[in-house]
Order: sequence, then structure tokens, then C-alpha cells
Amino acid sequence: MSGLGDVLQGAAQIAGAMGVTLKQLTKKPVTVEYPEEPIAVFPRYRGRHMLRKYDSGMERCIGCCLCEAACPTGAIFVDAAENDPANPHSPGERYAKTYEVNLLRCVFCGDCEEACPVEAIVLTQAIPMPEQNRRSFILTKEQLLEAPDSNIAIRPEA
Repeated sequence: MSGLGDVLQGAAQIAGAMGVTLKQLTKKPVTVEYPEEPIAVFPRYRGRHMLRKYDSGMERCIGCCLCEAACPTGAIFVDAAENDPANPHSPGERYAKTYEVNLLRCVFCGDCEEACPVEAIVLTQAIPMPEQNRRSFILTKEQLLEAPDSNIAIRPEA
């Protein structure tokens, strides 16, 4: 008689599992068609990097390379140069001639943001877009100076 009991118990478990599956089929999918639809991120989300400028248009980065030193993965490369007093790029004696962030190495920890004494590098809430080749994952200074496009909505803290 235990054979019949096992069959009935197994049938009940299969019916329960099928009930869970059928219940999920009636729910709305959680997939978001990003970037057409906004995606909800938490307020503390750290996304794509951006180099900030002053209101006057001068770059904030003074070429101190502290962000490069603070990066645990070596994802940041800064090549500093002396500022021309006649045509300065930044308010300091130096500026970043080359500034690159390798998104393939970056772990988005925010150590670069914390190390910067002039708050030049920030992690925005923009999501880095997928690319087709590896070279496009290295953000240059020109790309970092322009504000990233973002189609996000701030999700409430739960």
C-alpha cells in the first residue's frame, strides 16, 4: 500500500509545483526595455564615471593622481601635465592631460570619488551602456567630461 501512497504524494507535489508555475504565468514580467523605459535604481547606486567642471567651464581635476592611486583594480589612468598660466585648464598648477577609466576593470567601489580632494570624479547613477568591442569600454577624458545620458528612476529605499 505504500507504493500507492508514494504515487499520490508525488502527484500532489507535482500539482503544487505546477500551481506555482501557473501563478507566475499570470503576473506581469519584470523585464524592462532599457533604455526606452526608465529603470529603477536605488539612491546609493554607483554607475558611470563623470569628470566635473566648475561653473566657469574650468576642469576640476588638478592632476594629483590620487584617484589612480586609490583604485584597487588599477582601472584609472591619469597623465598629468603642467598648466599654462596664460590658458589654464584647471585652477591648480597641473591638470590631467589624459584621463581614462577602464570599465572592464572597474568594480564601481567609489574609492576614486572619496580620494579626490576637489571632487572632480564622481560616480553618477547612469548605467554604462553595453558595447560591441573592448576599446569602447575605456572612457576617455572627453567622454568623462560630458554628462552621461541616463533614463533611470530613483527607487524608494525599502
